Amino acid sequence: MPILFPPAGRFGRIRTATAILLLALGGCASVPPPNDAMNLAQNQLQAARDAGAADYAPVDLGFAQDKFQQAQAAMAERKYAAAADLAEESRADSALARAKARLGAARAQIKSKLEENDRLRALGEQAAANPPQGQPAAPAGNGSAEAPPQAPPIQDMPAPASSVMAAPAPATGFQTLPGAGAGPQPDAGQSPAPASSGGQP
Repeated sequence: MPILFPPAGRFGRIRTATAILLLALGGCASVPPPNDAMNLAQNQLQAARDAGAADYAPVDLGFAQDKFQQAQAAMAERKYAAAADLAEESRADSALARAKARLGAARAQIKSKLEENDRLRALGEQAAANPPQGQPAAPAGNGSAEAPPQAPPIQDMPAPASSVMAAPAPATGFQTLPGAGAGPQPDAGQSPAPASSGGQP
């Protein structure tokens, strides 16, 4: 009677299938929970709500909330890779909603300021057209403030007499001041004596 051995290929296939199953289970367990991604998505979602995204970007805020809820469900099922992707999509949608909310709030503030300016301008025009009784209407362009009194015009200073401006007559030789006449005066043909240096005559 022949001895029956199981075929060698059958054990090889079982070992291979077991190894693949272990690798697949190990691969799923190796992905850590995306706690940081979930926290970032939650913070960004709250920042979008605080910026007024519910009023100015409700569609984008709704997308962000839906993606975050899906990410939470994937975390509960331990599908960490899917949860990380959904958290990132939620964070991106929240950032978009926040930016749109800021833009919408800025536009609303500009519109409010323009309406207030128009109202004040209309009040100013009405006040200028109907002044209080007993006061004349202010001339156009001057506003409601009174003009300051004008100073008298400045007159030009008179020019000095021509005798004062005349050049002195050319002198010959050394001259003394009138009334200080002590000492001889040199002749017109003589040149004055050079000044001595060192204080000696």
